[in-house]
Amino acid sequence: MKELDFDVIVVGGGPAGTSAAYMASKKGCTVALIEKEKKIAETVRTSGVTWISDIEKFGIPNECYNPIRKFSFCSPKNSVTISDEIAKAAVLDVRKTYRFLAKRAEDTGAELFLNTNVSDILKNSTGGCTGVIAKSNDKQIQFNGKVVIDASGFGSVVAKGLGHVKQWKKFGVGAEYEVKTEKLEHDNWWLMVGKEYSPAGYAWIFPTSENTARIGVGIGKPDSDIDPTIRLNELIDKKMGPIKDLGEIDKIEFHYGLIPNEGLSRKTVYDNLILVGDSAGQANPLVLEGIRYAIRFGEVAGRVAADAITDGNTSKASLMTYEKEWKKAIESNINSAVKVQSRWVGLSDEEWNKELSIINELTADEFLDFIRADFGVSKMLKLATHHPKMIVRQLFNMVKGT
Repeated sequence: MKELDFDVIVVGGGPAGTSAAYMASKKGCTVALIEKEKKIAETVRTSGVTWISDIEKFGIPNECYNPIRKFSFCSPKNSVTISDEIAKAAVLDVRKTYRFLAKRAEDTGAELFLNTNVSDILKNSTGGCTGVIAKSNDKQIQFNGKVVIDASGFGSVVAKGLGHVKQWKKFGVGAEYEVKTEKLEHDNWWLMVGKEYSPAGYAWIFPTSENTARIGVGIGKPDSDIDPTIRLNELIDKKMGPIKDLGEIDKIEFHYGLIPNEGLSRKTVYDNLILVGDSAGQANPLVLEGIRYAIRFGEVAGRVAADAITDGNTSKASLMTYEKEWKKAIESNINSAVKVQSRWVGLSDEEWNKELSIINELTADEFLDFIRADFGVSKMLKLATHHPKMIVRQLFNMVKGT
């Protein structure tokens, strides 16, 4: 068996893995980036919703996303649209974005191993991770590393292989079609809520260009046993809600993905091992988006791993800087979002009609703070103070758990 030695081994070529590989390589480490598919983003598993302020921080080019400045919600008997003067949300071209991130990692020196599937995890006598064994073109390769970063997504291949974690019990399942449409308001996204669209979830229309969009359905498990693919086909065939306004729809490609929805329930650091992105459960429960967290904390993981290697100490205690940093950044926000999401899952269609009336009272910035799960205390106090109606104060009380 061929053996290769690296400072850092990153498993998974998504946004978390490519960002970790980039930062570790940039800081002088030798890095192996292992991806099981033949190409980066060969299979798309996400609808690609994110926020322009984050995109700009990460240096993602303009051609990688479609800007969104209107946000429309509909329930069976109500609909609201909140408009902004400038675009602050975005729908990513997922392939372009992930390949940009991968090339950035390669350009700094990371070595990319495509079509390479991890089959076994290596550990030392104390249980610390020392590398992985992977199969590539029918050949086995042993990758030895000082730090392994598990960015393998929902499957958490490395952490699960070491017995540190079990399969997620609470998660979202999403099915969507990339479609070409006859008519499309390309800067307006739609979220469709209520039982007829999705039990324990929501449906969506996310424009990706002037005449293409992603139409999808997300359903929370185990809250509902409905198959999102079946529900998605029903919505399109019956042209329900705002789908009827798209005119003729031509399906281009089908996407299917899973995303954890248990809040921040996992430890993310062990001896010689860091979990990041979906492996770590770093996802916003409100709209189940996590690409911005994956990129941001992927870079943190790469930096912390490189610093630990430089210091000659890759123990759990040394790597704990990573967990402290990401928890400080988002833990309270995600915990608040979990409360809101738990309430949303149980709403009837009639209650959703009322919920949209709450949302309709918000300004665009207030709405974006809310849907992004940006629940800073000062922002929430400002929200409660500036809206005298009791109906909006309910949002504040709900988020703060009072």
